[in-house]
Amino acid sequence: MTEDLPPSAERWRLILGRDADPENDVPLDIHTRGMDKVLEQLYQPGDRRGGLGASSPGVNRWLGDIRRYFPTPVVQVMQRDALERLNITRMLLEPELLEGLEPDVHLAGALLALRDAMPDTTRETARQVVARVVADLERKWRLPLLTAARRALRSHRRSMRPRPADIDWPQTIYRNLKNYQPDLKTVIPEKLVGFARQGRALQRVILLVDQSGSMAASVVYAGVLGAVLASLPALDTRFVAFDTAVADLSDRLGEPVDLLFGIQLGGGTDIGGALGYAQTLIEKPRETILFLVSDLYEGGSRAAMLQQFGHMVRSGVRVVALLALSDEGAPAYDHDNATALAAMGIPAFACTPDEFSNVLVGVLEGNTPGRR
Repeated sequence: MTEDLPPSAERWRLILGRDADPENDVPLDIHTRGMDKVLEQLYQPGDRRGGLGASSPGVNRWLGDIRRYFPTPVVQVMQRDALERLNITRMLLEPELLEGLEPDVHLAGALLALRDAMPDTTRETARQVVARVVADLERKWRLPLLTAARRALRSHRRSMRPRPADIDWPQTIYRNLKNYQPDLKTVIPEKLVGFARQGRALQRVILLVDQSGSMAASVVYAGVLGAVLASLPALDTRFVAFDTAVADLSDRLGEPVDLLFGIQLGGGTDIGGALGYAQTLIEKPRETILFLVSDLYEGGSRAAMLQQFGHMVRSGVRVVALLALSDEGAPAYDHDNATALAAMGIPAFACTPDEFSNVLVGVLEGNTPGRR
């Protein structure tokens, strides 16, 4: 019978588990048997569920095995599933296990949520793991985000005598195409087009971030993006986290790991109260952008929340509601509140961190970003 098996039989055997092949008709080599064992420990239903055991060595061996058999993106998914399915969040409280985890944004969110339950030795290890996640994200986003923001901030003022660093080369080439020299195969730029420099902060950006438990990944992303924006002199960036209380963490933007560890994940949600605090930060409404990062599930007064939004919009503040900063698609969110915001002209949509630079540029240039 085994000689008639299709090439994908082993793969299906791994997907469906041992119960799908009680007669062991699908032969597994040593490597595949190892993969099957670690998958069974996590995903096999019934009496074998929770097969990682209660001891740290058992979990540690399993963490090592999944890194041995699977690539990093799969390892991160399996770690996340282990936390949810097997209720082994305790492993995040033990430094020797924490050191063996593959850092990602979801792990960082879990560590932030559990930090108050950690002993001091584990808390320091947790900070190191979160710092690795932050450093990876900063390396990925810093250059494209700052480049896009600088361009948007300077694009509304042109200079025909720009400094070398301020030359807008695409526009310069376009305006000098008539000066193309075929024998030289180049354009002679008779007129330079560039950006005029500004001597003051043009925009205040307020990141108002919902720190309820469901927003963990968004909180991590928002913290890193806020830290990057804060390094741009032309933006005055503020970071405010909230649940039923408000914490202004703007003074920690220079140290994003400290900022994230200042956030209290979990708790209720009072968007109206947070908007009331944000209102105190608005000195020049038409030069202020407010990004609300929230799933819009309001635990306080909905009427008060909508009144705050309306006041901001009428005063000239550009408001954008990001239902999530995440790579995981559309989140659960309050559709009625999103619809009410849209009626006010406030876009409400999910946004991946990679898309955030385009959204920011659109707002800086006076466009309405997003999609519902």
